[in-house]
Amino acid sequence: MIKLSLAIADTNALPSAFVVFRGFEKYLPVAASMGYEGVELALKNASEINPAKLDRWLGDAGISVSCISTGQVFADTGYMFTDADPIRRKALVTIFKEMIDLAAVYGQLVNIGRVRGSLIPNNGGDSHKRLVDMAQELCAYALDKNAQLILEPVNRYEINFINSLEQGMELLKQINEPNFKLMPDVFHMNIEDKTIGGELKKYIDNVAYIHLSDSNRLAPGQGHTDFESIFKSLKEANYKGWCSVEILPLPEPIVAAQQAVDFLIPIINN
Repeated sequence: MIKLSLAIADTNALPSAFVVFRGFEKYLPVAASMGYEGVELALKNASEINPAKLDRWLGDAGISVSCISTGQVFADTGYMFTDADPIRRKALVTIFKEMIDLAAVYGQLVNIGRVRGSLIPNNGGDSHKRLVDMAQELCAYALDKNAQLILEPVNRYEINFINSLEQGMELLKQINEPNFKLMPDVFHMNIEDKTIGGELKKYIDNVAYIHLSDSNRLAPGQGHTDFESIFKSLKEANYKGWCSVEILPLPEPIVAAQQAVDFLIPIINN
């Protein structure tokens, strides 16, 4: 059965964070009451989580963690896997290892989106190798903790490589680690991929997690993305993982979160 999650950040989240809610204690029970089975923790660093408090909030709400997401790491620090500065890369490795430690208890998944960085002009080969080397180091660290790293292809207007699922699959082959998988986002796929449902089916064996938003980054149902076709493809491919709503908090947070769950649950359950 496909499970539905919602991305939530801490109260000090950056303005750029793609989340509808900010504040775990306040909004975990709200998400659960709406019908979400999980929450994606959008973090700048692992210290934003107090495990004892989080355990209590999750237990009281009857909800689980689906994933640890790291988009705010890049937005907050500018650190990248491809960075030429070894000191900055070392700092990023530390941040990610702490995220992996957290994911070992909560969700087992840590995403890699824009924090992987861009290919640096006139130094493309070296920057690509830095990405591969760091990913392999982190995969080795995560393997003993039963955690996975999941790569999110991001559209060409935000980053200059690994834009499509096909390109993401090529990187998976290069990294060649059993706990390095794909995390498609249908917003980016709508820009970059030949089809959405078709490409998901094609690469489903390497898909560990999926981000959902409509074509305009609003709640599913508020744009032109064909979610019925997407979920038909996922069911035909026997996908049983998480789909997480990552949207703008518009027209206002409560409305956006409710629009998404009200639209998606009937499709998922059909």
